[in-house]
Amino acid sequence: MIGGMEQPARRGHRCVPHTADVRIEAWAPTREACVAEAVTALVETFTDPAGALPGPEREFHAPAAADADLLVTVLDEVVFRMDAADELPLTTEVTDDGAGGLLVRWRVTATDAVELVGAVPKAISLHELRFGRDGDRWSCAVTLDV
Repeated sequence: MIGGMEQPARRGHRCVPHTADVRIEAWAPTREACVAEAVTALVETFTDPAGALPGPEREFHAPAAADADLLVTVLDEVVFRMDAADELPLTTEVTDDGAGGLLVRWRVTATDAVELVGAVPKAISLHELRFGRDGDRWSCAVTLDV
């Protein structure tokens, strides 16, 4: 606390009310950490991962693109893997690939190893998408179509 006021977390995420869909916000000191927080927020909107054990590591490369496009590409991959491979990331590490893209490493678990607690996202909406620098940190806001 500084001067009696609590400082905001340097890194985090939350779900915010949104009509008919789900909206997430994430923030972190770096672009890569913000993407990782957004992945965690996405998964937590519809699951309770408590008690699930991380399984194999998966890797995904998002090729060079605008920052918002990179975020959407990574989140779309999470939704795709959930549908196609029945797996969800429990941990996410994102690094810059050195060429404008992102290298994502997930430790995954089977979708049936987590408890469903909300509507499962079907797609990432581009409507009101926001991702970029926000003062001394990065932040994003994304609507999930459910």
